[in-house]
Amino acid sequence: MISVGKALKIIDEHIEPLGSERVTIDECVGRVLAEAIVADCDMPPFDRAQMDGYALRSRDTRNVPVNLAIVGEAAAGRGWHKHLERGEAVRIMTGAPVPDGADAVQKIELTKEYDSIVSLIDRVPKGQFIVEKGKEIRKGDTIVTAGTLVTPEMLATPAAFGYSKIKVAKRPRVAIISTGSEIVEIGKKPKRDQIRDSNSVLLKSLCERAGANVVSCACALDDLAELVERIESDAANADVVITTGGVSVGKYDLTKEAFAKAGAKIHFDRVALKPGKPAVFAKRRRKIIFGLPGNPVSAAVTFHLFVRRALGLLESAADPAMRRGFASMYARLRGNKGRDTYFPARLVNSADGKLVAVPLPWSGSSDFVSFAHAEALVVIPKLTTFNEGDVADILYL
Repeated sequence: MISVGKALKIIDEHIEPLGSERVTIDECVGRVLAEAIVADCDMPPFDRAQMDGYALRSRDTRNVPVNLAIVGEAAAGRGWHKHLERGEAVRIMTGAPVPDGADAVQKIELTKEYDSIVSLIDRVPKGQFIVEKGKEIRKGDTIVTAGTLVTPEMLATPAAFGYSKIKVAKRPRVAIISTGSEIVEIGKKPKRDQIRDSNSVLLKSLCERAGANVVSCACALDDLAELVERIESDAANADVVITTGGVSVGKYDLTKEAFAKAGAKIHFDRVALKPGKPAVFAKRRRKIIFGLPGNPVSAAVTFHLFVRRALGLLESAADPAMRRGFASMYARLRGNKGRDTYFPARLVNSADGKLVAVPLPWSGSSDFVSFAHAEALVVIPKLTTFNEGDVADILYL
């Protein structure tokens, strides 16, 4: 039995990125960048007005009140492209380019206009209400680095610099197999001794949220030949095969034997982890195979710890690890004697603004109803007890 840290290191050593492809900008949300986004121009590309008002020479306002002749108008997308001379002003709109010769803008509320004259009673400092060319971004600057996950909020950035198509990592293709003769499809009424297949829909959703493309979901009986055939078929069409169930040591726990007969090499099959001890990681040539426990909470926890990381590595994500944090404990939690425990919890803010982890009422690794409300996993090292108010590591789900 190996530690979680050792298991993660083994996964890191055996994952090879899938490469990249180009997609249109409106297809790249949720994808991982395979190239840096670099500015092809300064931003703003010209001295830009921050206010509606008048562009002028600041030195013309040294002795106020003063009247300036209005000689033109500059609007967004339609500048005034002459040189501003002494005693002149240009009517200007927010976002418009500041005319050559002007070095300040006075907002319209502090002026009076009549007969093509603008009257000012306040001195205007140099640079007022102007964003200088290149103040935000310089041409050639790297705006977003490769390995970054593209979000909707990020999308305006490559668009502003001419990226109509973007190089992104290829999405891993995933096949999911729920094993067990007791498993029936969701839409069927279970007979005696049967249960519905809840794991496949859970894992499909988690895979898709991690950026993967789920190409198949299937059930397999506790039959070695059928399971081997299913694994070989899915490995031919997917980059990652995930099975649930059959990874323990019972008579009908056939998954590890099936992996071996399908030509996969098992790199670990027991982790000092609760829940999820019998998690399996294997590789069949370049194809990645995970055997996750059949209990839904164990399947979810091992997915977040191991599969999610592997999917990120396949996509060359800059940081494939789960996001870590700290939270104060709401109640006492005791660790396991021989394994680290990853306890599901809700997150709330205390009256004084501290983040607090509230352990969920959890009756075991099959308690998927309680786990449905989890927002984080509280990490409890073996032989460790956290009391109310103690600060613990958490992993955000």
